[in-house]
Amino acid sequence: MTTEFREVWTTPPTPPASPEDRAAVEAVVRDYYEGWYTADADRMARALHRDLAKRAFGMGPDRAPEIAHTTAEEMISATRAGVGRARAGHRLDIRIAELGGGIASVNVSADHYVDLLHLVKTPEGWRIINALWRYADGHGPRA
Repeated sequence: MTTEFREVWTTPPTPPASPEDRAAVEAVVRDYYEGWYTADADRMARALHRDLAKRAFGMGPDRAPEIAHTTAEEMISATRAGVGRARAGHRLDIRIAELGGGIASVNVSADHYVDLLHLVKTPEGWRIINALWRYADGHGPRA
């Protein structure tokens, strides 16, 4: 006869997101996009967690299901080099899908990009730790 041990965790419920956290998460997303568009590497660095895992899906001209990877340092360097200036857009639709307990999930639609972002609250503030993105319809190498 086997005895099964199951530990039960009890934690207080996660409090609802504060207006300050909502505003801070949105500000980080704006730093990420507007830093990219204006070649402001400091703003980009402020938005990213050092362990960023950024991935692009299906970026080849044939829309093959390839995954491209970008690190925080690569993103900051590309921003500094002005890579995003060529795609500077005006539309930025930020939708916070989930926020609480020190994590957030944000969906962003912009003129040229669609991003699914995960953020984490660090002692220095909110930072983007995961990003999965694709070009918006009609944009990118297969447009």
